[in-house]
Amino acid sequence: MVGSVGKPESGRWTPRSPAPQTPLIRPPIWVPRLSSGVTSPLHASSSPSVKWDRSQDQPWRIPGAATFTRSHPRENRPSAQGGEFPLVRGWDPSTQQSILDPGFAGAQISVTPPEAIIPRGGSVTVNCSASCAELGLEIELSKKEVAQGVNWKTFELSDVREDISPICYANCPNQTESSVSITVYGFPDLVELEPLPSWQPVGQNLTLRCQVAGGAPRDNLTVVLLRGEEELSRQPAVGEPALVNHTVEARREDHGANFSCRTELDLRSRGLGLFQNSSAPRQLRTYVLPDTNLSLSAPRVVEAGTQVLVECVLGGLFPASEAQVHLALEDHRLNATITYNGDSLVARAPMQGLAGEEGTQQLVCVVALGGRDLRTREKVTIYSFPAPNLTLSQPEVSEGTLVSVECEAHSPAVVTLHGASASRPSERDQIHLNASAEDNKRIFSCLATLKVAGQMVHKNQTRELRVLYGPRLDKRDCSGNWTWPEGSKQTANCQAWGNPTPKLTCSRKDGALLPIGTQMLVKREIAGTYLCRAESSHGKVTREVVVNVIYHQNNVVIIILVAAVIILGTVGTAAYIYNRRRKIQIYELQKKAQEAAALKLNALASPP
Repeated sequence: MVGSVGKPESGRWTPRSPAPQTPLIRPPIWVPRLSSGVTSPLHASSSPSVKWDRSQDQPWRIPGAATFTRSHPRENRPSAQGGEFPLVRGWDPSTQQSILDPGFAGAQISVTPPEAIIPRGGSVTVNCSASCAELGLEIELSKKEVAQGVNWKTFELSDVREDISPICYANCPNQTESSVSITVYGFPDLVELEPLPSWQPVGQNLTLRCQVAGGAPRDNLTVVLLRGEEELSRQPAVGEPALVNHTVEARREDHGANFSCRTELDLRSRGLGLFQNSSAPRQLRTYVLPDTNLSLSAPRVVEAGTQVLVECVLGGLFPASEAQVHLALEDHRLNATITYNGDSLVARAPMQGLAGEEGTQQLVCVVALGGRDLRTREKVTIYSFPAPNLTLSQPEVSEGTLVSVECEAHSPAVVTLHGASASRPSERDQIHLNASAEDNKRIFSCLATLKVAGQMVHKNQTRELRVLYGPRLDKRDCSGNWTWPEGSKQTANCQAWGNPTPKLTCSRKDGALLPIGTQMLVKREIAGTYLCRAESSHGKVTREVVVNVIYHQNNVVIIILVAAVIILGTVGTAAYIYNRRRKIQIYELQKKAQEAAALKLNALASPP
């Protein structure tokens, strides 16, 4: 609050009473404005030295000395011309104050410091100096005169809570004034980022709103909106309270990100620092909930009392793990198990058709995320379908007995009896037969069919017929003539038929038994004729079987002797042939020699 000035009384200005103030924040810092335009802190021991120009009978202007301009012009208050004037005439070491010269332009006045910046609720000392002794300080706050000297007074202003401009005035005799600019700084009382939406759709604009209350001076107060440490916006704080807005597009990567706002009170240009206040961070949750792709799989018809598995699937979801799934059949919620895979989820649940609730019901799947939900429905028909009734007149009969087979279903189902003559489907069907051995263990099947919600459903019932008949030992099942080499492994396969199963044994007259159905080593001793008997409670049958074993005598010596004779004969023949040819060759050589000798004698005996 800027101090206002009241009306003059007896040639002086009277300040108004002080306004209510707020607590102290920081100690004061004074910064005077120097004539050169440079600011620096003011210290009590840094008073400038003064020289006096006696030739001009006035003080010189000292470099660095403070000069002032009249800040609150009023009528009937003359002031120095030109806005600036020399103030210092001399220095009083005892009071550490400057001594002013009245000069030739009337009253001259100065105030130190010319400017000051202090924390809200702080104190400041103002020194008023004039060219005469009649001076004072006009302010609407309480002030305390703490010191005075020749032509100067020092006042202490306490608990300053608003910007003020106290005025030093002097009547010498003309009234002159000079003001000091006191700026109060304070930190914001409130820096708050308004709550974010519980969920924000990805791709939609998100408006961030930061409210700032208090904080001065406002010209030096800036509001910064942040995403984590990333700066999104920087704006001045305007208004009280200041409301700063900024819009960003929500992204998938913003899920879980912290947003905040920060104020920066920049007083570095006034010799102080940069003061920051931050709001509490608020976490954003973003989501993607596609409008399509939700599928629900379930049987369209379910029998009462049976359990089936239903499945609900949705893809393109983010974050899938935070989605909620609701599966229900009418008012009965199903116990679903949910699995996640990237941006997809699958919910599976067992569903049971309840007896007494037959009819068409709604199966629903709801996927909720970000305050929105997707849902899909399917119709499921619950039905009751008792199994058909299949009866045999007698489940176990003797061969040749007449048997009745009857198949019956509950309306509106129809039945088909396997083995019956083709006829129009009805709720009942039957057949009659004379039981034979071939009918033993015969399976009769009764198939019931019911149409439910356009689908055909089936149930089957079976029964087995048992026919009692005597033993059979046929040639096809027991050939009765086996010829096996001695030393080989063979199995005597002989099968007797009958219900109940007959007991089969094969034996020779000497009581030797032939193993039936098991592998054995063939020896010549098992050769012979066997009588096989098949017996049961329904009779006895027999059949002869013959086992032949092929074996040879031991002729090894004979074979060796024959082989030796053959070998010797062959060797003797070969020797004879060789000697004969040798004798013939010798004979022929001798004959040729005799003929040659005869020719030679004849030649010698003949005359020339």
